[in-house]
Formats: sequence, structure tokens, C-alpha cells
Amino acid sequence: MFCSCLPCNFSCSQYLENYLWPHYSPEVSSNAHVMSICCMVNEKFRENVPAWEFEAQIVLFFLFFFFWLSEWSKNGIFCLGLTRNFCLFLIQYQKQVRIGCLLKDVFSRLIPVVTFLNFVCITGPVLMDKVHYCERFVELMIDLEALLPTRRWFNTLLDDAHLVVMCHLSALTRREKEGKLFRQLLDMLKFYVGFEINDQSGNALTDREMTNTHYDRITSLQRVAFAHFPELRSFALSNVASVDTRENLLKHFNSLSEDTLHDLATRLNLLAPLPENVHSPHPKSFLVEMMVSRHERRISQIQALNEMPFYPTEVIIWEENIVPTEYFSGEGSTYEIRQDIEDAVSRMKPWLAEDGGTVFGGWARMAQQITTFSVVEVSKPNIGENHPSRVRADITLHLNVHDYIKNEWEGLRKHDVCFLLSVNGTLPYGTRYDHRKPFLEQVGLCCVRGCEVQGMLDDKGRVIEDGPEPRPQLKGANRTYRVWLDPNQYQQDMTAVIKNGSPDMYETFNLIMRRKPKENNFKAVLETIRDLMNTECVVPDWLHDIILGYGNPGSAHYTKMPNQISSLNFNDTFLSLDHLRASFPGHTVNVTVSDPARQEPPFRITFPNKPAGKKRKAGEDADPSQAEDGHTLIVEPYVPPNPGPYPYNQPRRNAILFTPTQIEAIRAGMQPGLTMVVGPPGTGKTDVAVQIISNLYHNFPDQRTLIVTHSNQALNQLFEKIMQLDIDERHLLRLGHGEEELETEKDFSRYGRVNYILACRLQLLREVGRLQESLGVPADVAYTCETAGHFFLYQVMSRWEEYMSKVRARPNEPGDAKKVAELFPFERYFANAPQPLFHGRSYEEDMDIAEGCFRHLRKIFTQLEEFRAFELLRSGLDRSKYLLIKEAKIIAMTCTHAALKRHDLVQLGFKYDNILMEEAAQILEIETFIPLLLQNPEDGFSRLKRWIMIGDHHQLPPVIKNMAFQKYSNMEQSLFTRFVRLGVPTVDLDAQGRARASMCSLYNWRYRKLGNLPHVQLLPEYQVANAGFVFDFQLINVEDFNGVGESEPNPYFYQNLAEAEYAVAIFMYMRLLGYPAEKISILTTYNGQKHLIRDVVNQRCGSNPLIGRPSKVTTVDRFQGQQNDYILLSLVRTKVVGHLRDVRRLVVAMSRARLGLYVLARVPLFQNCFELTPAFRILTARPLRLHLVPSQTYPTLQKVSGGCKIAIFTHLPFLCLSVHLSRILAFFLTH
Repeated sequence: MFCSCLPCNFSCSQYLENYLWPHYSPEVSSNAHVMSICCMVNEKFRENVPAWEFEAQIVLFFLFFFFWLSEWSKNGIFCLGLTRNFCLFLIQYQKQVRIGCLLKDVFSRLIPVVTFLNFVCITGPVLMDKVHYCERFVELMIDLEALLPTRRWFNTLLDDAHLVVMCHLSALTRREKEGKLFRQLLDMLKFYVGFEINDQSGNALTDREMTNTHYDRITSLQRVAFAHFPELRSFALSNVASVDTRENLLKHFNSLSEDTLHDLATRLNLLAPLPENVHSPHPKSFLVEMMVSRHERRISQIQALNEMPFYPTEVIIWEENIVPTEYFSGEGSTYEIRQDIEDAVSRMKPWLAEDGGTVFGGWARMAQQITTFSVVEVSKPNIGENHPSRVRADITLHLNVHDYIKNEWEGLRKHDVCFLLSVNGTLPYGTRYDHRKPFLEQVGLCCVRGCEVQGMLDDKGRVIEDGPEPRPQLKGANRTYRVWLDPNQYQQDMTAVIKNGSPDMYETFNLIMRRKPKENNFKAVLETIRDLMNTECVVPDWLHDIILGYGNPGSAHYTKMPNQISSLNFNDTFLSLDHLRASFPGHTVNVTVSDPARQEPPFRITFPNKPAGKKRKAGEDADPSQAEDGHTLIVEPYVPPNPGPYPYNQPRRNAILFTPTQIEAIRAGMQPGLTMVVGPPGTGKTDVAVQIISNLYHNFPDQRTLIVTHSNQALNQLFEKIMQLDIDERHLLRLGHGEEELETEKDFSRYGRVNYILACRLQLLREVGRLQESLGVPADVAYTCETAGHFFLYQVMSRWEEYMSKVRARPNEPGDAKKVAELFPFERYFANAPQPLFHGRSYEEDMDIAEGCFRHLRKIFTQLEEFRAFELLRSGLDRSKYLLIKEAKIIAMTCTHAALKRHDLVQLGFKYDNILMEEAAQILEIETFIPLLLQNPEDGFSRLKRWIMIGDHHQLPPVIKNMAFQKYSNMEQSLFTRFVRLGVPTVDLDAQGRARASMCSLYNWRYRKLGNLPHVQLLPEYQVANAGFVFDFQLINVEDFNGVGESEPNPYFYQNLAEAEYAVAIFMYMRLLGYPAEKISILTTYNGQKHLIRDVVNQRCGSNPLIGRPSKVTTVDRFQGQQNDYILLSLVRTKVVGHLRDVRRLVVAMSRARLGLYVLARVPLFQNCFELTPAFRILTARPLRLHLVPSQTYPTLQKVSGGCKIAIFTHLPFLCLSVHLSRILAFFLTH
């Protein structure tokens, strides 16, 4: 007998790691031992923690497992619970490792197990273990069909076994309740069996190729029917279109006997031939369904996709057992939509009115009652479509609410998504909503439909367009919005009204709900995905196979690219020649100049080519000169052209001493191809990214770089550092929202950049006017960019050419330095530059200054020529479009914005050559892929040259709230992580500069090699102790408070009052010692604890000006990518470890602090968790009671707290009392 709860209990006691693996031996291990390993591995996968310590363990056990399973199945030993676990083990394993043909040997022994289907009756009781096994078995087949290495042989095997037909005809599919999940999984299996792909090559099949395959099958059937079956003569002579529907095929085949159908299938090589005088063993229903399912006309996947609605309806939203069988339905957002609807409708309190209508007794910020709703336009279908091309409606609301809520509703912008609800109250007036009872039954929600805002209407019924201009002020409280409805959904609803007599729901909407914009972009993302599937997208040839997971994982690395660049200008990357030498250990550096004074940066480096060596005869040694050349760098120092005489002309320089690994990442990013940089916490990922961007900007001025990040915060950090380098502001552009969080007054949005360029234009024209006055030229040449261009050509350029002809030195004659200064025609203009302008020391020096002055002038007119288009384009929208597609060289956006605006960007003709992705390990795979396709191909080829991905797959992955997608679809795996698993070459940054060296040991064990930069041991702030604390990091054991540990007031809303009070008490103690509040953050692993800590802060110290609030109180997940000097971390749980068992969350939690980390936890629980052992072994080496030095104040100069009086706090009340007395003392001292 198998008990499913045992693996969960044993998992916490390290049963797998400490007993099963150490004592496992293929030769002597018993059946129970192997079964136990399978069950424990399944439990590990269920908890989303690593089950295998080494790759060799996997292969060794799996090879033996197949042999053992074959022998086990021969003995006829069947336990449904264990058999289901074996299926689950195979499912989980094939997701981790390519098992390929290993499954061939055992799959034939698993196939007969499907005979369990025959023991399930249509009616009566059914053993659920049988049902669960059938579901798991179909899930395994789906996974094998979905992977090309196994699909190559498995699809043929499945087709030969006719398993889909057998499952379709089984009694389980006809059981309404028990067979629901099985039917959904079977539909998914059918989808993958007929997937439009070549099983052998993996190439996608076009619609024409699929049609030809279908026609070939039908014509083969017709030929056989014509030659051997006279009763099918009419079928054989009919055209394909008239016989390939399910109805027509059933009409022809139902009239045939079982033996005739078997003979027909035999001649088509679908079944084995029967001996003479032997009847078919298959029932007629099976034979008919087999013939029909093979030959019926299939709907194209693209056609089915284009006919699907975008928005979830009430049927999908409240389907409790839904499985992601809707292959393109956006159910990743459905759960959040459901939560928002339930929250808004329950707040509105719909009650049954006395007249039978619905009255709303409450209010909700995110929902409003609809006054009137009317469909105003239903456009004709486009050619080839069966739904309206556009459906629009007008919605009128009465916004008799607070001004701030009214402003939010009036702030609805174009393309915002809302939901229309039809609510018929069922409960009497005044009935309280009960969260424990089913939602739909209480509120009477009948219908949910999505819509997209086109805009708010003005007094004349016209749509108010979005733009920089202020919106008109409308009178009264009524507001009317024009919205787009989903044409596909509207067609389905109207068809149901006409054919089935269903009520017209578009006449019953009485509530509209909006959502937070940040959480409401699913429709635009799905629309982008559908557009991509309808577009002939071109991925660069060098990326194609890697994205699909084929071929050599390293084929796109720059060392393998045919267009590798041998000589690169590293601009200001190196601070000195010594820095350059240290950055290339193992290489010989040959400098082209011998004068030490000229061996200054910037440098241009020529790297050795590595051609394939010529073949050597047996016993012949390799040529040592070739090996030496392969490690020799030719370094050419150069002097950049003088940019001008003004101080602001001098370029901003990089001041970071990059490590050799960072230099390799920068070099790889400058080369064509795919560059993957793995950056552990604090290793300078952003600095590397900014330097790559700067070097590309200067090396390839005609190329454009697209920056994509996961969050606005990362984008802001990039921009703040980009502005510190020598990159012209006018070439920077940021799309999307979030620029208001930039720590700068500059606006990098579209309209902000347009205003900046217009302001620059006026400033440059004033400089032209000043130049005109200095030259004594009449007329107003500084009126427009065009007149300024003529002025430059006829007045400035002519004077410069005349001047150069007079002062240029003749061959073999020294130049006259006096002439350079005396004849200089622009001396009056440069009178406001630092004087003297010319020093007269040498001809070369003064000539360089003169040329620098002219470069300054020429830059003015070059910029004015670029700005000329902004004079000709009058509207802000046109100017912003021109800026995007012509002027900007570095364009930044979040991955979400890229998904939302892909259609608009492609329509504008947006082009780019390089992509740099920050936080790549936090971006969904589809959101990583979309930025590759934000431009149309040129001549059938993508112009993309570089793809730089920077991330850390050892930290938290993308957030997937839908558990079905997260657990079964592995959707939380980013493309970055998948590439790492496939073996794509990476550059692993290996030195961190964020945390103390001692604190780095809490997480550096997770990385291949992670050391410390010198400054974390040399800077004073890293050398001194944390004032008031004995240790720089400490794990504090927190016992129950008043007999209570963790609590769960709502499902999955975990809180721990003891840890919350303890964390706030430590914060108050630190504040009383003088620690700045902005340097302290309180983190926790659960949302419930976050809210509890905020409540405690508000209660204890929030209103006290002496204490205040910490910089942030948030969750570990939300704080990823951020840091602070001091972190107080609450782990909350006291019964089970919870989701901290995911080591990636532990790495994030341990790596947020720079100088001090204090962890509050139930130590006996966490120290026994196998996955957390490396970190907790270090934490538990120190005392588990809080050790303080109350006599110290912040800041302290003591390196250690030795010799000071140490206070040890055992219980929370003592710490709280101490802090409380300190507050009283501080109060009396200040008053």
C-alpha cells in the first residue's frame, strides 16, 4: 500500500540525501530502495528544489531504473500508487535531461498499462487511482510529443498504436466529473500529435505543406477505395473538399462492416493484415474513428489562433480545474483578473432590489456602475474572416466620487483594458458578503467581457486624443468612453443568440472594472504574440538553432563567428597600460610606441586571429611561433582629436578599474554574436553593460543599440550611469514609464527628448548668431537651421579653407606658430574660452588647438543639420516618431513595453543593430524573444548583429502566479536559464564589491568562483564594526511569542508577530544609536509578514520623529536587484521551511546587505533543511542570541567590539524593554 503523505514527511528529514543516495548500489539495492528514490525525487520536484547533486547521479540511476522497471513490469507486480509515481518520475526526469532513445526500451512495457482504461465504466463507482494513473500517463505522452528528440520516434509509435483513438473512445472520456481532466489532457495530446512540424528535421510546416499532406492521405484512400471497394465508388470519385469533413466520412464509413473496415485500414498500412477466416478483433466504433480522425480536414493552427478571443470570460475565470489546454489563452493573468473582479464586486455589494433589479449598496475604487451602454459600430469582416473587423461601444458613467478617484477614471488612456460585468443581485438588501461561500452564487455575476479603451469623449462626442497637451475640462459628473470590443468574442456571442436563443449579454452590462496599469497588459502581449505568429519573422541565422535548442550551443559565440572583428577600440575602458596588461593574463602585450609618455589610454587592441593550424605529420611538434602569436596582443595608444577649447568639450571618462573577467565580458559584447554574462550579486553587471554600450556607441556610430530590462528600476540605474560617460544626450531615448524615478532632472522620454532637442536648437542658433556677430556678417543667419547651414557653407567654411591654405606647413619646412594665432579667423568668437587660446610653444600644439576650435564649430552646424527635421515637422507626435527612428542611437525600454508596442514600432520602421538585456534571468522566455523582432527584416535577413544578455540564473526567476504554468509548463524558466542549461558559453563575473568578505561567504558557495574586489577589504566602512553589534551578521533564534509562532489569518498569508516585533525593536535600537533610517531595510519572505511589520512600525515608531521608518519594508522577491547597508531579515515560518527552500530565494535574501545582516528565524527548523545547509552552517557557527554593545554609537571607528561590555538578549521582551527605556531616556534628553 502506498501512502502519498510519506515522501513529504521524509523530505524534511533529509532521507534522500543522508540515506537513500549513500546506500544506493545498482547491484544490491532492493525494489523498495528504488521505489523510495523515485518517490523522494518526485517530492523534491514538487517542492521545486534540486533533486540531484551531480549529473553523474542522474545518468547512473536512470540507466539502472529502466532496466529495473522492465524487470519489475515483467513480474506483473502492479501497485497503482507506485506506478503513477513511476510515470511522474519519467515526466520530471525528461524535463531535466534529454533521455532520447532510452525510453524506447521501456515504453513498450508501459503501453499495456493503458488497459486500465478498459476497467473504467461509464457509470457507477470508479477507483480514482486508476483515473489518476491514466492522467499521468497521458501527461507523459504529451511531454514526449512536445520534445523533438523523443518526438522523432515516439510520434510514429503513438500513431501505430492508435492510442489517441483508444483513449477518445474509452469510458473515462464520457464520465462528466472524473473524466474532465483526462479529456482536457487528451485534447492537448491530439494537438501535439497533429502539430505542424516535421518530426525528423524539426522544421515548421507551412499551411501549404499541411494541405498537401492532407490531400495525399485523402487521395491515397480514394485510390484504394476505387481499386478494391466498389461500395465506396461514389466516395472515390468525389472531389476532396466534398468528402473530407467528419460528417461525410462518417456517412461513408458507417455503412461498412468491421472486416471491410479492417481490410481498408490494412491496405492503407494502418493495421496488420488478418489471417484468412479470422474476423477483426477491433470494434466497429474503433475502426470508424481511426479512419475518420486520420483523414478529416484539420483547421489550421493559425486560423484557430486568429479566431480565439483575447479576453477571459466568466467560464474560464471561475473554472477551478482548468489546465493550460488553451494553447494561446493568456491564463497567466486569469487568476489575477479573477481576484480583482471578486474584490471589486464584493465591495460594490450587489443586492436584490424590491422590483427584481439589482442595487449596489457599496462602492469600489476600481469599479463603477454603468449608466448607459450601447454598441455604436459593427464593421464588415475583412476578406477571408468570419468576424467583424471592428466593434465599438460607448459607455457612460456617473462619476459622483472623490476628486482623486474621478481623476483616476478620467486618466484612463488609449489601449487600457477594462472589464464589463453583468451582475444580477441574488441576496436580500443588507446581506453581508461571506468570503467562505462561493463567490458567483452570492453576487449573481452572469457575464464578464473585456474591452479596450479608445478614449474619453468630449462634449461634442469626439474622442480626446492622448498627447502632451492638457485635456479639456468637462462639466458635470457624466463621462462617456468609447471602447473596442473583441470581434471574435462578439461574433461567438451573437452566434449563440441567433442559433441557441441565448440572451444578448451586451444589453445587461451594469458594472465596469478597471485594473492597475502595471498588472493589466496581458491583452497587448497576447496581441503581439498573435501578430508574430501571423508574421514571417526572421531570426538571425546565427541564433536560429540555439533558440530552438539544436546544434552546437557555442556556435553563436564571438570566437565562432565568421565576422569576428580583430581590432577593437576600447575607448576609455582601461585606466592605464598596467591595467590593460593585468586584464589579459597569459597574453603578451606589444605596444606600438616605445615612448612611455605616449603609452596612455585610450587604446586600440588588435587580437590575434586563430586560424586552423596546418596538419602535422606523426611525431612532428607544433610550431612554437604560432602558439606565441595566438597569445600576443598588439596595443596601439592613440590621441583622440581635440574636441574644442571649452572645458565642457572634454569627454567624460570611465573611472572603474575593471577586472579581467569584466574586460572579457566587455570584449565579447563588442564582438558580433551572442554574449551571455552571468553576474552574481554585486559583481558590477550594470557597469559592464554601460561600458559595452559606450564602446559600441563610439566604435560603430552608425549602429543603434536597444536596451531591454525587466524593471524600470534597472533601466534607471543604467541611464544614471550612461549619463556619466561620453555619450551625447541627444542620442539617448527612453520609451515607456518610470523615468520619473530617475535621480536626475533630465527627461529622457519621447517628448522630453523632443523638448531637449528644441532647446538645444535654440541654444545652437544663439551660438550661430554670436559667431555671425564676431565675423561681422550682415543679415539674420541664425533664424533657422537651414539659414545656419548656408552661413556655415559660404562664410565659415570659406574662411577656414582660406586660413588653412595660409598656415598649413609646406613639405620639409617647419610651420610658423605665429601665423596660426595671428591669422585665426574665429578669435573673437572664442574670446569666452579659457585664455590664452594659443600658447605659442609649438606649431603642432597651436595647430591642434585651431583644429579643435573648428571641430567645435563644425559640431554646432552638424547638430543643427540633424535638428532641421524638427523645424519641418510641426506636431509633437511627428517629432517624437522622427526622434525614435532617425535621431536616437541608444533606445531603452522594459521587456513589457516591447511586448506592448511591438506593432507600433514595426509600423514606424524602427531599426536597431544590437540588443543588450539586463536582468535577463528575470524575463519570461516570450518577453525575451519579442525584442528580437521589433523590426522588419531587410531583404529577408535580420540586421541584428549582437545580442548581449546579462543576468543571474542563481537568483529568483520570472514571477508566474498561475501554478499550472509554473509547475507543469516550466514557464518560470527564462530563456537565459535555458541557454545556460543547454551549455551556451557564458562569462561568469567572479569578484563582488557590494558586501563584506565575511558576508559574501553566505552565498558565494552557490557560484563557480566568486571572490571579493580589493575595496571591500580596504575601504574604512568595510573595516570597522557595526556600531552597537558584536557581529557584522548574525542568525537570531526567535521563539514563540505568548505561545504563538507563525500564524495564518488567511490562506497562504503567513505572519509571525514575534519576529515582527523583534525586527522593529532592532531597527529602533539602531536608530537610537544614530544609524540613518535610509540605510536600514526590513525584508521578509512573505507578504503577510510584510504587512504585519508595517503595522508594527506604524504602532511603535512611525510617528516618532526620533525614530521614523526604515528605508523599505518589503519582501525578498520585491527587493531583488536592490541593496542597502543594513538588512533585517524575517524568515517567518516555524512549522515548515516554506518557499525559502528554493535556494535562489536564499541567495537573494543573503546578498542584499552591504555592511550588516541580521536574520530572525526559528533556527532548529531551517538548519535541518538540506538545501539551506551551506548558508546556515556559517550562520549557526555564531551565537544564536543577539549580542549587542549598547555603549557604542554610530559611526564607530572600532574594527572589532572587543573590550566593550556586551549585552546578550535571550528573549524578545528584554530587548523591547531596553529599547523602550532608551526611547524614554532620549525623550527626556531632548526635552
